[in-house]
Amino acid sequence: MRIRPALPPDAPALAALGERLWRSTYAGLIPEVNLNLHLAKTFGLRQQAAELADPACLMLVLEKDGDLMGYALLRAGGPEQGTGSFHFVRPLEVARFYVDGSLHGRGAAQALMAAALAHARAAGHDGVWLQVWEQNPRAIRFYAKAGFTDAGEATFRVGEQVDRDRMLVQALPTRDR
Repeated sequence: MRIRPALPPDAPALAALGERLWRSTYAGLIPEVNLNLHLAKTFGLRQQAAELADPACLMLVLEKDGDLMGYALLRAGGPEQGTGSFHFVRPLEVARFYVDGSLHGRGAAQALMAAALAHARAAGHDGVWLQVWEQNPRAIRFYAKAGFTDAGEATFRVGEQVDRDRMLVQALPTRDR
């Protein structure tokens, strides 16, 4: 396995991977109409190309035998006002974090998260935050093992549906500390 920054030519593969992993994670848990609305808005060649071109974003991809098998979308900045409770000066959001189910339990997700946190530290971020659906206990356990703690709740729109998420945070050591 190899972890690397995504490049513009990766946009088509990222669009397909993102949709496939999101669908496999949430199919049957979210009504199909809302799932399809979310996927149309979030994934696709245009959306992935825009994220890859955005200087506030970094997409790390997990490759195995030349195939993309996971990714983390990192975005500089904090959440909307009134969500969660943390005070970082230079926050970094883990906006998306998905690994193919065939790699679950094999250290791939841990390696990808370690790479994301290493990037955050190297770029001078003092904290990392993310949102996770409160009805996804496996992901919540994974993030807790990775050092994240609960900082409150937030909402997340999936199509016409609004779900409650947990906001998780991790403070990072800075050079001044």
